[in-house]
Amino acid sequence: MGTEPPEKQPPSAPEGGETKPAGSASSEPAKPAAAKPAAAAPPKPPAPPPKKEERTPLDNDLVKRFRGRFGEAVREAWLDRKQAILVVEAAKLRAVCEFARDSEKFDMLVDLTAVDWPKREKRFEVVLQLYSFAKNERLRVKAPTADGESVPSVTAVWPTAGWLERECFDMFGIRFDGHPGLKRILLPDEWQGYPLRKDYDILQQDEAWVRENMGIESGQ
Repeated sequence: MGTEPPEKQPPSAPEGGETKPAGSASSEPAKPAAAKPAAAAPPKPPAPPPKKEERTPLDNDLVKRFRGRFGEAVREAWLDRKQAILVVEAAKLRAVCEFARDSEKFDMLVDLTAVDWPKREKRFEVVLQLYSFAKNERLRVKAPTADGESVPSVTAVWPTAGWLERECFDMFGIRFDGHPGLKRILLPDEWQGYPLRKDYDILQQDEAWVRENMGIESGQ
């Protein structure tokens, strides 16, 4: 007869303690390590002062031809990113544009808009962007004008000015003498105020028009 294997004896407990089940963790859970305090962010350096506009005066052959034709009516000329900029008297704007088209071959009016500078004596600048297909060259013409002062229309020079001058009138209130039909183009004819003027609040509306035509109070 074979002998039976001896029974396995449970492991003896260490002196002064109880037997812990195999694979059991310590009776006290490990405490998480204390988080280190976040380092204070370094102070931000002060913002650099705004750079003043640096203009490169321009007196090339193009400018000399305009000055030879219009004299002191060409008030300034400078170069900005390889583009010539002329500042001319508003009263001479149409004549300057005719010369630019006929003599300098700037046959396309790319854009006509305005900028509002409320603190300047001449509050507005009418800005024309011209392009010459023959020379592959651009020219920017600016005409400062005061609030309430009219500017000669250039619709007879470039017909595309028709809608552009209407938009300029609609948004800034600048009038163009000689325009064949100067009236608002984006807003209703009865609208009060000119939304792209700097003193026209972003929430301002024509309260009477909104109440009459939309049946709500302005600002809702």
